[in-house]
Amino acid sequence: MHMTRRALLGSAALLVTHRSSRAGSESARERNFDLQYEAAVTNIPAGAQHLQFWMPVAHADEFQKIELLGVETSIPYSMKTGAEGNQILFIGTAPANEDRVAIKLRFHVTRRERIVRITASGSGTASLSPEERSRYLHPDRLVPLDDTIRQWAREVVDAANARTDLEKARAIYNHVVATVKYDKSGKGWGRGDIYYACENRRGNCTDFHAIFIGYARAVDVPARFTIGFPVPPQRGEGRIAGYHCWAEFFANGIGWVPVDASEASKDPSRREYFFGALDENRVAFSRGRDLVLTPPQQSEPLNYFIFPYAEIDGKPRAGVETVVSYHDLA
Repeated sequence: MHMTRRALLGSAALLVTHRSSRAGSESARERNFDLQYEAAVTNIPAGAQHLQFWMPVAHADEFQKIELLGVETSIPYSMKTGAEGNQILFIGTAPANEDRVAIKLRFHVTRRERIVRITASGSGTASLSPEERSRYLHPDRLVPLDDTIRQWAREVVDAANARTDLEKARAIYNHVVATVKYDKSGKGWGRGDIYYACENRRGNCTDFHAIFIGYARAVDVPARFTIGFPVPPQRGEGRIAGYHCWAEFFANGIGWVPVDASEASKDPSRREYFFGALDENRVAFSRGRDLVLTPPQQSEPLNYFIFPYAEIDGKPRAGVETVVSYHDLA
């Protein structure tokens, strides 16, 4: 059976950017491309009684417009909304003697550069409710808030004589970019484990932002995590090899401010840019860590949600195959 679904997700979402004095007279850059996300659960054991499958679905926000062009699968599915507004394609049905379940999502994406106005005084009215503030100061399993993390974070902000939320975040960002190397050799990287990242001073984007988010929360600056896919800056088409993540912190009077410490580390010439800005060469899929999906999975919460997750008879199914590809549009 071939199923097709065409829907505009979040059509009311505005594609806007907060202009910065750094941007001069330039307008925010925009990119239009199609994205295809394929996944397959293979080698389903004979005699399996129940398959459940959750797949992240890109959805609109202030800086990306998403049109879901189609869903192709032989299995009935439904669309769910999870924590932080994350969108999820869910399959919950017996495999019916199939040894492979495949899904293909096709999106049209309009992604705009995001530049937040950075002012020292924070003269705006942006603020968080007590509930929101508590949520984004709460630790994650791999980003705890213990005495050691609080001490390390305090040493960084004290060394910079940082007092405001903005100053603290800038001190932490500078520290992470200057002391952590983008290096995916060996084992342990990629989990966003703050202790691994602090002790080894290397890793990928999850490790960079584990330190940033953990240290920010440790000095009472709310912070949150977003994950998606990078799109190569050269226009064209091809496969996307892996995911990319970034962070945001909240500064009173300014609002949510994005940072991309790992990209700044890889390209020091853009260190200033990536404190308060995100380029258009990405698409966000989900926010948050330690995620309980909708409907809830039987196993433990997910560290983050960018790849599909499957359970067979209530047990996690490792090795779901994925292929992500893009095609730029004129």
